[in-house]
Amino acid sequence: MTGTEALIRAIAQLREAGIDDPARDARRLLAHVLNIASGRLTLVLPDPIPEARVAAFDKLITRRLSREPVSHLIGTRAFYGRTFKVTPAVLDPRPETETLIQHALAADAGAILDLGTGSGCILLTLLAEQPRSRGWGTDLSAAALTVARENAEALGVRDRVTLGQGAWFDAVPPDTCFDLIVSNPPYIALDEMAALAPELRYEPRLALTDEADGLTAYRAITASAPSHLVTGGRLMVEIGPAQGEEVSALFHAAGFTDITVLTDLDGRDRVVSGVILPQSDS
Repeated sequence: MTGTEALIRAIAQLREAGIDDPARDARRLLAHVLNIASGRLTLVLPDPIPEARVAAFDKLITRRLSREPVSHLIGTRAFYGRTFKVTPAVLDPRPETETLIQHALAADAGAILDLGTGSGCILLTLLAEQPRSRGWGTDLSAAALTVARENAEALGVRDRVTLGQGAWFDAVPPDTCFDLIVSNPPYIALDEMAALAPELRYEPRLALTDEADGLTAYRAITASAPSHLVTGGRLMVEIGPAQGEEVSALFHAAGFTDITVLTDLDGRDRVVSGVILPQSDS
């Protein structure tokens, strides 16, 4: 079987199963099996594929038909121009989160804290983009921290990052302050979980929902962030598209100023940002 034949068959299977963009997924999986860059796939499609590679490709397509994410099948995900290792222990980095990165990079931050770091995609990207910055990442999951540590090594920033296990600020020394605190916390309300894409059942539930109204993490983060920010320090959190007003109110109650709701490329509310008032740095 040639690469073209294998690809056509896989695309038809994925399309019949209702997979979004079946051609993209099939090409990524075939390139992975053939151990080549996706951009080179067209060059080898006319060539015969060894039976073992065809069998391996078929197995991945079968798993994708069950809605297992492509990133889990190949073990990596592209984010802000870099490749991150992902496993079922971490949230799959998403393009929407790049909105937070873009706005966070608008001002220099020497010390950065990432709460619920997961794969480390936010913190490690900020460190890679700002060579003089240092970072601290916390996560409740030891398995997630292992992934973040491996990504830090791969990106060459391991010597500038500290990783600690604990809920939100529990893994941060009480007297430690930062120029920037970022987080993409679980913001999906419990009553919204049933309507989510089936791919999300492969991701850690702890990173998706607070099993309540979707605002639990924001209450905890905004309440404690002021004591861990320098004067003029920023807090930036990713939010669900309908949470801008409620999360902004939590920022205001915690003493933040310059509170802004930032939109993603689709025009949806995606990030809330605020600056700590000078009198809070006491």
